Amino acid sequence: MATQQALLLIDLQNDFCSGGALAVKDGDEVIAVANHYAGEFSHRGQPVIATLDWHPASHGSFASNAGEQPWTLGELAGLPQVWWPDHCVQHTFGAELHPLLHTDLITDRVFKGEDAQVDSYSGFYDNGHRKKTRLDALLKAQGITALTVMGLATDYCVKYTVLDALAAGYAVTVIAAGCRGVDLTPGDSARAMDEMKALGALIL
Repeated sequence: MATQQALLLIDLQNDFCSGGALAVKDGDEVIAVANHYAGEFSHRGQPVIATLDWHPASHGSFASNAGEQPWTLGELAGLPQVWWPDHCVQHTFGAELHPLLHTDLITDRVFKGEDAQVDSYSGFYDNGHRKKTRLDALLKAQGITALTVMGLATDYCVKYTVLDALAAGYAVTVIAAGCRGVDLTPGDSARAMDEMKALGALIL
Protein backbone atom coordinates (compact mmCIF):
# COMPACT_ATOMS: atom_id res chain seq x y z
CA MET A 1 0.00 0.00 0.00
CA ALA A 2 1.27 3.48 -0.88
CA THR A 3 2.43 5.70 1.97
CA GLN A 4 -0.18 8.37 2.65
CA GLN A 5 1.46 11.65 3.61
CA ALA A 6 0.36 14.86 5.28
CA LEU A 7 2.09 18.18 5.92
CA LEU A 8 1.95 19.36 9.53
CA LEU A 9 2.49 23.09 10.10
CA ILE A 10 3.19 23.77 13.77
CA ASP A 11 1.91 26.98 15.40
CA LEU A 12 2.61 29.47 12.60
CA GLN A 13 0.80 32.13 14.61
CA ASN A 14 1.31 35.87 15.00
CA ASP A 15 2.47 35.67 18.61
CA PHE A 16 5.41 33.45 17.61
CA CYS A 17 6.47 35.74 14.76
CA SER A 18 8.02 39.22 14.61
CA GLY A 19 6.30 41.63 17.00
CA GLY A 20 4.42 38.82 18.75
CA ALA A 21 4.15 38.27 22.49
CA LEU A 22 6.43 35.21 22.28
CA ALA A 23 8.32 36.02 19.09
CA VAL A 24 10.78 33.34 17.96
CA LYS A 25 13.93 34.81 16.38
CA ASP A 26 13.53 34.81 12.57
CA GLY A 27 10.17 33.04 12.97
CA ASP A 28 8.76 34.92 9.98
CA GLU A 29 11.33 33.29 7.70
CA VAL A 30 9.56 29.94 7.88
CA ILE A 31 6.32 31.24 6.34
CA ALA A 32 7.69 31.18 2.78
CA VAL A 33 8.97 27.63 3.37
CA ALA A 34 5.55 26.60 4.68
CA ASN A 35 3.83 28.10 1.64
CA HIS A 36 6.18 26.24 -0.71
CA TYR A 37 5.49 22.85 0.88
CA ALA A 38 1.78 23.56 1.33
CA GLY A 39 1.59 24.23 -2.40
CA GLU A 40 3.34 20.96 -3.21
CA PHE A 41 1.18 18.86 -0.88
CA SER A 42 -2.01 20.56 -2.02
CA HIS A 43 -1.11 19.99 -5.68
CA ARG A 44 -0.77 16.26 -4.92
CA GLY A 45 -4.10 16.23 -3.08
CA GLN A 46 -2.41 15.56 0.27
CA PRO A 47 -3.65 17.10 3.54
CA VAL A 48 -2.09 20.26 4.97
CA ILE A 49 -2.85 20.43 8.68
CA ALA A 50 -2.09 23.37 10.96
CA THR A 51 -1.77 23.09 14.74
CA LEU A 52 -2.55 26.18 16.81
CA ASP A 53 -1.84 27.10 20.41
CA TRP A 54 -5.30 28.10 21.61
CA HIS A 55 -5.08 29.22 25.22
CA PRO A 56 -7.79 30.63 27.48
CA ALA A 57 -6.72 33.94 29.05
CA SER A 58 -6.60 32.10 32.39
CA HIS A 59 -3.96 29.62 31.19
CA GLY A 60 -1.76 28.34 34.02
CA SER A 61 1.45 28.53 31.96
CA PHE A 62 1.24 32.32 31.71
CA ALA A 63 3.71 34.07 34.02
CA SER A 64 1.06 36.73 34.70
CA ASN A 65 -1.37 34.11 36.05
CA ALA A 66 1.30 32.27 38.03
CA GLY A 67 2.63 35.47 39.60
CA GLU A 68 6.09 34.64 38.27
CA GLN A 69 8.67 36.29 36.03
CA PRO A 70 8.42 35.32 32.34
CA TRP A 71 11.02 32.80 31.09
CA THR A 72 11.67 31.38 34.57
CA LEU A 73 10.99 27.77 35.53
CA GLY A 74 8.43 26.29 37.86
CA GLU A 75 5.83 23.53 38.01
CA LEU A 76 2.32 23.20 36.58
CA ALA A 77 0.09 20.12 36.89
CA GLY A 78 3.00 18.28 38.50
CA LEU A 79 5.20 18.91 35.44
CA PRO A 80 8.21 21.18 34.88
CA GLN A 81 6.94 24.44 33.38
CA VAL A 82 8.46 27.49 31.71
CA TRP A 83 6.45 30.57 32.71
CA TRP A 84 5.62 32.14 29.36
CA PRO A 85 4.44 35.63 28.45
CA ASP A 86 0.70 35.60 27.69
CA HIS A 87 0.41 34.29 24.12
CA CYS A 88 -2.03 32.81 21.60
CA VAL A 89 -5.07 33.72 23.66
CA GLN A 90 -8.18 32.38 21.95
CA HIS A 91 -9.84 34.74 19.43
CA THR A 92 -7.07 37.36 19.60
CA PHE A 93 -4.82 38.60 16.77
CA GLY A 94 -1.83 36.88 18.38
CA ALA A 95 -3.52 33.48 18.05
CA GLU A 96 -4.29 33.92 14.35
CA LEU A 97 -2.20 32.25 11.68
CA HIS A 98 0.42 34.52 10.09
CA PRO A 99 -1.20 36.80 7.47
CA LEU A 100 1.27 35.73 4.74
CA LEU A 101 0.57 32.03 5.27
CA HIS A 102 -1.50 30.54 2.43
CA THR A 103 -4.33 29.48 4.74
CA ASP A 104 -6.53 28.57 1.76
CA LEU A 105 -4.32 25.48 1.34
CA ILE A 106 -4.89 24.29 4.93
CA THR A 107 -7.32 21.37 5.02
CA ASP A 108 -7.65 21.13 8.82
CA ARG A 109 -6.79 22.97 11.99
CA VAL A 110 -6.03 21.25 15.30
CA PHE A 111 -6.26 23.35 18.46
CA LYS A 112 -4.18 22.59 21.54
CA GLY A 113 -3.50 24.10 24.96
CA GLU A 114 -7.18 24.76 25.63
CA ASP A 115 -7.05 23.28 29.15
CA ALA A 116 -5.97 26.07 31.52
CA GLN A 117 -4.55 23.52 34.00
CA VAL A 118 -1.80 22.03 31.81
CA ASP A 119 0.45 23.19 28.97
CA SER A 120 0.38 21.46 25.60
CA TYR A 121 3.43 21.63 23.34
CA SER A 122 2.65 18.58 21.21
CA GLY A 123 0.01 18.56 18.51
CA PHE A 124 -1.05 15.11 19.80
CA TYR A 125 -1.28 15.43 23.60
CA ASP A 126 -1.07 17.77 26.56
CA ASN A 127 2.32 17.76 28.32
CA GLY A 128 1.22 15.12 30.80
CA HIS A 129 -0.13 12.81 28.07
CA ARG A 130 -3.43 12.84 29.92
CA LYS A 131 -5.63 13.99 27.04
CA LYS A 132 -5.29 13.59 23.29
CA THR A 133 -6.08 16.27 20.74
CA ARG A 134 -8.05 15.25 17.64
CA LEU A 135 -4.87 15.05 15.52
CA ASP A 136 -4.22 11.30 15.72
CA ALA A 137 -7.85 10.43 14.95
CA LEU A 138 -7.86 12.91 12.07
CA LEU A 139 -4.74 11.36 10.53
CA LYS A 140 -5.96 7.80 10.99
CA ALA A 141 -9.33 8.65 9.42
CA GLN A 142 -7.47 9.76 6.29
CA GLY A 143 -5.11 6.78 6.27
CA ILE A 144 -2.05 8.97 6.91
CA THR A 145 1.09 7.03 7.83
CA ALA A 146 3.83 9.62 7.17
CA LEU A 147 4.20 13.22 8.29
CA THR A 148 6.32 16.09 7.05
CA VAL A 149 6.66 18.53 9.94
CA MET A 150 7.85 22.13 10.25
CA GLY A 151 7.07 25.23 12.28
CA LEU A 152 7.60 26.99 15.60
CA ALA A 153 9.32 26.40 17.81
CA THR A 154 11.95 23.73 17.14
CA ASP A 155 12.78 23.05 20.79
CA TYR A 156 9.19 22.95 22.08
CA CYS A 157 6.12 22.37 19.95
CA VAL A 158 7.92 20.92 16.92
CA LYS A 159 10.05 18.57 19.02
CA TYR A 160 7.23 17.24 21.19
CA THR A 161 4.89 16.82 18.22
CA VAL A 162 7.57 14.84 16.37
CA LEU A 163 8.40 12.66 19.39
CA ASP A 164 4.72 11.81 19.89
CA ALA A 165 4.29 11.12 16.15
CA LEU A 166 7.24 8.72 16.17
CA ALA A 167 5.94 6.98 19.30
CA ALA A 168 2.57 6.57 17.57
CA GLY A 169 4.23 4.85 14.62
CA TYR A 170 4.23 7.60 12.01
CA ALA A 171 7.20 8.04 9.67
CA VAL A 172 8.38 11.62 10.22
CA THR A 173 10.41 14.02 8.09
CA VAL A 174 11.36 17.37 9.66
CA ILE A 175 12.02 20.32 7.32
CA ALA A 176 14.91 22.04 9.14
CA ALA A 177 14.66 25.17 6.97
CA GLY A 178 11.06 25.53 8.11
CA CYS A 179 11.84 25.51 11.85
CA ARG A 180 13.13 28.14 14.27
CA GLY A 181 13.69 27.75 18.00
CA VAL A 182 13.37 29.62 21.28
CA ASP A 183 16.81 28.56 22.61
CA LEU A 184 16.01 29.50 26.19
CA THR A 185 19.30 27.70 26.88
CA PRO A 186 21.71 28.24 23.95
CA GLY A 187 21.82 25.14 21.75
CA ASP A 188 18.34 23.87 22.69
CA SER A 189 17.21 23.83 19.05
CA ALA A 190 20.25 21.92 17.83
CA ARG A 191 19.79 19.40 20.65
CA ALA A 192 16.11 19.07 19.73
CA MET A 193 17.06 18.24 16.13
CA ASP A 194 19.57 15.66 17.38
CA GLU A 195 16.96 14.10 19.67
CA MET A 196 14.34 13.86 16.90
CA LYS A 197 16.91 12.30 14.56
CA ALA A 198 18.09 9.81 17.21
CA LEU A 199 14.52 8.62 17.70
CA GLY A 200 13.96 8.03 14.01
CA ALA A 201 12.96 11.28 12.32
CA LEU A 202 14.53 12.14 8.97
CA ILE A 203 15.92 15.69 9.12
CA LEU A 204 15.76 17.32 5.70
